[in-house]
Amino acid sequence: YLVVAPEHVLLPSLTSEEQRAHVEEYTEVAARKSELERTELQKEKTGVFSGSYAKNPATGEIIPIWVADYVLASYGTGAIMAVPAHDSRDHEFALKYELPIIKVVSPPNGNCDPEEAYADDGIMINSSSSSSGLNINGMLSQDAALEVTSWVESNGFGKKKVNYKLRDWLFARQRYWGEPFPVIYLDDTNEMVPLTENQLPLTLPELDDFTPTGTGEPPLTKAADWVRTTDVLTGKPARRETSTMPQWAGSCWYYLRFMDPKNSSTLVDKAKESYWGPVDIYVGGAEHSVLHLLYARFWHKVLYDIGVVSTKEPFKCLINQGLILGEVEYTAYRDNEGKWVSADSDSSLSDCIQEKVPADKITKVGDNYVLKDDPNIRLNARAYKMSKSRGNVINPDDVVSEYGADSLRLYEMFMGPLRDSKTWSTGGIEGVHRFLGRTWRLVVGAPLPDGSYKDGTMVTDVEPTFEQLRVLHKCMARVSEEIQETRFNTAISAMMEFVNAAYKWDTQPKSVIDSFVLLLSPFAPHLAEELWFRLGHAQSLAHEQFPEVN
Repeated sequence: YLVVAPEHVLLPSLTSEEQRAHVEEYTEVAARKSELERTELQKEKTGVFSGSYAKNPATGEIIPIWVADYVLASYGTGAIMAVPAHDSRDHEFALKYELPIIKVVSPPNGNCDPEEAYADDGIMINSSSSSSGLNINGMLSQDAALEVTSWVESNGFGKKKVNYKLRDWLFARQRYWGEPFPVIYLDDTNEMVPLTENQLPLTLPELDDFTPTGTGEPPLTKAADWVRTTDVLTGKPARRETSTMPQWAGSCWYYLRFMDPKNSSTLVDKAKESYWGPVDIYVGGAEHSVLHLLYARFWHKVLYDIGVVSTKEPFKCLINQGLILGEVEYTAYRDNEGKWVSADSDSSLSDCIQEKVPADKITKVGDNYVLKDDPNIRLNARAYKMSKSRGNVINPDDVVSEYGADSLRLYEMFMGPLRDSKTWSTGGIEGVHRFLGRTWRLVVGAPLPDGSYKDGTMVTDVEPTFEQLRVLHKCMARVSEEIQETRFNTAISAMMEFVNAAYKWDTQPKSVIDSFVLLLSPFAPHLAEELWFRLGHAQSLAHEQFPEVN
């Protein structure tokens, strides 16, 4: 069967008089849905028969034309040939309306679920026609697609075309801040005209009042002298665009500007861009995928096409770091009589009253959390995304004031792999804080009676033993590898093992401790810098080479 979108321009002429009322009612309902609603995979497929038929040029067969909102006018030509045996949406539609399901692609091994659509590549079957002379049976499906496209073009039935689709994501914003669009609109024709290059950059006007206008127009309309202008080419009166770009438009290319920030004649010097680019690693949250990352790639590819940059891609490697969730919340349940109900109870918990239980009233038995006073009552334990509404936000300033910036930095890396979501635990930060304290005392020594520390360190200028060197280089090898693989948590574990071993030594050789402090410096820079100067170095460790593994 064939499907056209409800808004297809040919639909009125394709609709039979008997079906017109049904089709018009359906298209009216479809018009009230968003594209997202219409293309959602989980939603039930709906449609209506147009009353007309089409002839398949490859087989000469007559097939029905349906109208369905899962086909969009903006996709291709707004009309599709359904392949219900090999597309899940077509398959669901065909089952619902009892339309034929003919298999034309067989899996390479011949095995597939007869109740499901087979959507992968395979071998063509049931695909020959004596009337048209087209026979693609036995061909690989990807080769057959090229063959059919060529056949369609050579016989004048259609032409090959590549379409690109981009969601806008609201690139124009009705607010004062953000990058202004470098275009004007001519008063007499309303034609949009781009500014000439010598009129750039276009900067925002100074506004004392950029509150909403109350008329639905953007705040920039208040800058009347800025909005009114003339077209430099024709001298005609014109007005500027008063919506702005979304503030991250500039960030689409900021990485290029960092390479050459003071260049007033061009975006980036070719030699500098060639030396610094492309960016080695891009680290960002998953939400960046559809905003900064996506648009940075679009803009970069345009700049590549016009010869501004030398690489097709802006970033070599992408890492999406995981969320840090709030502390685990423990939920218990009470029935209508106020009695505890275990979370694994057979009775319905939806009728129970939920109650948060403090961590000090809970213990862990096996993999489950239970009440200390009644181990038979199991609780639900779950960590949620930090939000003000849940009251589970951790303020970094509070953590820094209590434990120090190095402890916070170290704990965030120690919580787990960079790409995974992790659960915050105040008890966990106390653990890494103790590790930094042990490291300090290993190098500087125990505190004096008044709590202060003596100047200098405990290290000595003795030759390290073979065992001490072995422990150091084993640690260096682990830390170097784990940094490259962004497994910072296991790198920190390796340094903890080193400190445990070093406490058992009779001496602390300076050359060994120097190397260890350099290893620690990317993880705890403030502590490492202080130790470095105490070890007798006059220049910051930032200028030192990272130690090499033997």
